[in-house]
Amino acid sequence: MRGEDVTDADWIAVDWGMTNLRAWAIGADGGVLDSARSADGMGMLDAGQAAFEAALIRVIDPWLPGSHARDVVICGTAGARQGWHEVPYRPVPAPAHDRRAVTTAPARDPRVRVSVIHGMSQTNPPDVMRGEETQVAGLLLRSPDFQGVVALPGTHAKWARIVDGEIFHFASFMTGELFALLAERSVLRHSLDPQGHDAEAFTDAFEETLSRPERAAARVLGLRSEDLLLDADPRAAASRLSGYLLGLEFAGARAYWLGQPIALLASGALAERYRTALEVVGADYRVHDPEACVLDGLRAVRAGLRG
Repeated sequence: MRGEDVTDADWIAVDWGMTNLRAWAIGADGGVLDSARSADGMGMLDAGQAAFEAALIRVIDPWLPGSHARDVVICGTAGARQGWHEVPYRPVPAPAHDRRAVTTAPARDPRVRVSVIHGMSQTNPPDVMRGEETQVAGLLLRSPDFQGVVALPGTHAKWARIVDGEIFHFASFMTGELFALLAERSVLRHSLDPQGHDAEAFTDAFEETLSRPERAAARVLGLRSEDLLLDADPRAAASRLSGYLLGLEFAGARAYWLGQPIALLASGALAERYRTALEVVGADYRVHDPEACVLDGLRAVRAGLRG
């Protein structure tokens, strides 16, 4: 962050996910002046404009001027049916970025002028994405010659095949949400310590499930039995749960990562788990900063709005 008066920000960029809301105050030169985040992802909010607008204003209020409206460009779940204002999907194959694929959303606060980026969809099999297309757009602005597959871990992980600068096909996996539900809402919550990580336990579970995915449901429940009967380490158990679920994802996504160059858009602990998995399967991959990519994608949309 650069320390300027943030009320002088030129516009505000927002990435609204299922579990988090991230916002950045952007200066006239395109640089980030400040950033903020909250846990008010779509999964935590009531549907509709009122709840979403209130959640946004709580985060960005210090950046808003008192005398005029500021542009707010949003990608992600704000455009979902249960979001702020439902916006269309663009069918694949299509470029990740289309300057026309943005809708003005209603806002009661006169200090904001909100634009929501359209998602993308496919019909065979039926699948949708909201937000990831903007990350891919940013990646392709940085690496315009990339041909291969983009891996986008998250609450609902995506694998997107890129052909000639377009998102050609993609697949979604409920990996992150399944981990949260099992670790926080199921009987397994008594046996896990999700704050820790055991790399060996994770890798063993991943390799087992990748080779024998039909055993995964039994292995997952077995984590509880191992706690009751063998006093298993809850840190290792959480890592094994993560490994089982990621093994299922990689088994389902085999057609995407096998023999393809992979651009992994991830950071922190999530990036480390996917790196481990990609190395186990011998994939050719490179890690990219997801925040930098989504910001570049949002900047491209804002530039299009200005003509």
